[in-house]
Amino acid sequence: MSTAVVIEAPGEHRLTGHTPREPEAGEALVRVHAVGICGSDREVYQGNRPEGYVRYPLTPGHEWSGTVAAVGAGVPDSLIGRKVVGEGFRNCQVCDRCHAGETTLCSAGYEETGFTQPGAMAATLTLPARLLHVLPDDCDLTAAALLEPAACIAAAAIKANALPGERVAVVGTGTLGMFAVQFLKAGSPAELLVVGTRGDREALSRQYGATDFRTKDQLLPDDFDVVIETAGSADAARTSAALLRRGGRLVLTGIPAPGAHGLDPTDLVVRQLEVHTVFGAPPDAWAHTVRVFAAGLLDPLPLVTHELPLQEFPQAIELVGSGDPKVGKVLLRP
Repeated sequence: MSTAVVIEAPGEHRLTGHTPREPEAGEALVRVHAVGICGSDREVYQGNRPEGYVRYPLTPGHEWSGTVAAVGAGVPDSLIGRKVVGEGFRNCQVCDRCHAGETTLCSAGYEETGFTQPGAMAATLTLPARLLHVLPDDCDLTAAALLEPAACIAAAAIKANALPGERVAVVGTGTLGMFAVQFLKAGSPAELLVVGTRGDREALSRQYGATDFRTKDQLLPDDFDVVIETAGSADAARTSAALLRRGGRLVLTGIPAPGAHGLDPTDLVVRQLEVHTVFGAPPDAWAHTVRVFAAGLLDPLPLVTHELPLQEFPQAIELVGSGDPKVGKVLLRP
């Protein structure tokens, strides 16, 4: 029998036997190839996830890739054997926000794979087939396991609407920041600045297309057209806004601690800044991500530093929270 991770309650987990759940009508059964761990998984384990955004006991895992093994009634048999990734939000499909394609704003309430619904830290995952996105047959499934965070940044890139020749910047040099660099580079900017706290991220930033790199304590410009913030702190949000010209466009993707002092509304109004936010990825962002990945414009593999068996879930969680600059993306392999 194969294995699954179950978090019973904050700080309590167990490895348990896993029996695949046969797909019902409209569902697909996926053999999981790899599953990523991010800060929100650590929040689930520690009990820091906001109320309503997690349901225990839970098999976590919202960043994953795999191969379709079986399908339920009403799902094309042609999906069987295809490499796939999948959206996390289990939207209702009938509210006005869902009809508008804004599935992350579904008015029926929050439901997401790996948080309120069983996730991919198991040998298989059964989910609605409508959430799947098919990948090229020759793609690298290990790299594809990072397409969920990439899709969140694709949503930011779509909202930023950076035009060729504009001056663009990214604040934050983690996984999300490095994806933001790649999406913005694909749009042919005149300049692409990366601002972070760690000088050791300069080489990777430039490898992905940055034309300039600075740490936040260096002199920073104030005339950029577009900034995507990925660092998740109020300080990073303020730094991002300060980089913009009057009328510039800012997209915030990080979530600071509750009660953090944020942007100055007077500054936003007087400089007529356009501010957007992203929480999760709607279908258009997922489709865009898969297209860009298939075109060879996204290279997730350099972000992966550790691959561990599923049984080493505790060690993986510790790595993610270690603060070690040598730890990048951590993947578990069922």
